[in-house]
Amino acid sequence: MTYHLHNIASVTPHKLALVFEPSGRSRTFVELETEANMAANALRSLGLVTGDCIALCLENSPELLALTLGAQRIGLYYVLASTKLSTADLNYILADSAARFAIISGATEAAQHASGNADFVCAVRSIGWPEFTGSSWNEVFTKASKELPSGPLPGREMVYTSGTTGRPKGVRKPAFTGAFDAVDSRNAYTAAGIELTSDSVYLSTSPLYHAAPNRYLSAAVHFGATSIVMERFDARPALDFIARYKCTHSLWVPTMFHRLLRLPQQDRQQSDVSSMRMAVHGAAPCPVHLKEQMIDWWGPVLYEYYSGTEGIGATSISSQEWLLHKGSVGRAKDGILHILDDAGREVPTGTVGLVFFESDAKFEYWNDPVKTQGIHSAQGWRSFGDVGYMDADEYLYLTDRKDFTINSGGVKIYPQEIEDALLGHAGVQDVAVFGVPNPEFGEEVIAVVQPASPSHAGAELEAVLRTFCRETLGPIKTPRRVYFETDFPRHDTGKLYKKALKDKYSLPIILA
Repeated sequence: MTYHLHNIASVTPHKLALVFEPSGRSRTFVELETEANMAANALRSLGLVTGDCIALCLENSPELLALTLGAQRIGLYYVLASTKLSTADLNYILADSAARFAIISGATEAAQHASGNADFVCAVRSIGWPEFTGSSWNEVFTKASKELPSGPLPGREMVYTSGTTGRPKGVRKPAFTGAFDAVDSRNAYTAAGIELTSDSVYLSTSPLYHAAPNRYLSAAVHFGATSIVMERFDARPALDFIARYKCTHSLWVPTMFHRLLRLPQQDRQQSDVSSMRMAVHGAAPCPVHLKEQMIDWWGPVLYEYYSGTEGIGATSISSQEWLLHKGSVGRAKDGILHILDDAGREVPTGTVGLVFFESDAKFEYWNDPVKTQGIHSAQGWRSFGDVGYMDADEYLYLTDRKDFTINSGGVKIYPQEIEDALLGHAGVQDVAVFGVPNPEFGEEVIAVVQPASPSHAGAELEAVLRTFCRETLGPIKTPRRVYFETDFPRHDTGKLYKKALKDKYSLPIILA
């Protein structure tokens, strides 16, 4: 059997394909197939043709999935945009991608610029944006044929990086050729890597506009697994869904583990996670103490990957491997790893440098040859912009993003190490460490902390945390100042918008 929804629906039409929680909206495979056809025909009715681009700005929902599957049947590119984007950032993506239409959730800020009060607005692009005119997507969708569109052709996603250090960058890869229901090699690769089969039950915890959650759900759907899709992440319900649906596979980010471990001990002890066979995590390196606690709790089922939207390389590591190489994100799974110094020379084992992948993967940033060239080394290798080192067994350890490496008095300091240490303190809920200008040393280390108890924020907790860092990491890596925030600007995938915090706290220090 070809692993594609169209064929799965003909073989097991009434098998449960999806349940969206907590709304409880569900779809069988034949219902999902029908809605994919309707979405494809509805998009064609708008005048869209092969090679056109659309933008989808919707929460996790059956409508979003139908639209992506429909676009895949008529040769469209589709941009998956965060519902939390500002209107300005969404306008930038729409203009940059040359999207002809945008289907926008009525709950987004951008929908305020659309006519009507529909749940989903089908917005027609006007010159220069940001004005939207259009009607409800549901009105277009419900009138569409349920039959497979004529002359179906494969489409594919166009993903924008999360833009944690600047404007999002678009990644549009060559269009697929061949039959629309051919096996997508990326789905096959994903399914094989985590042993996902039609007997699996997959828990999707993250927003589907992000590359990894989108890919893992796609693999589950096209390989005939049942998927439980959380409409928004909440730690306690996530455990309930694992127990209720006997989930075997799942996808997480480290901040979710942090929230799971902060649940009352009784809740954790009473939760049944015995069905879980593969708990995949990525998006950011997982602090050692967090992963140790998760493996102690769930067993050796954690499987970590390191990659990026650009698709230029990847590493992975099982729990068994990680216990022998704690802190590592694994060995190269796609491509060949290289660690280079600032001059572009390979460094010895154990030496920190910029991480590059040597691979044949085709890649360029959309409409931006300068940025594309900027991630290349002189050897033609490419980097996600992360800093790290390899051990003698070629396991990779990430130390931070290049953009946030602190240079204080000629010494390079990597914020991630300090963040990981502070997250191990009971008084810390979340933390960001970065450098700000210092007239003597160039930069100094500061920490912004979200305390576990907001009432504890203040000079006393600052002193406790600085002492904790000094004893754990030494004086050079101890933050000179600690500030407190009640909440952090995080991407739904868990990535921190550190630049926003750095901008906020740099100016006052310059003026001090």
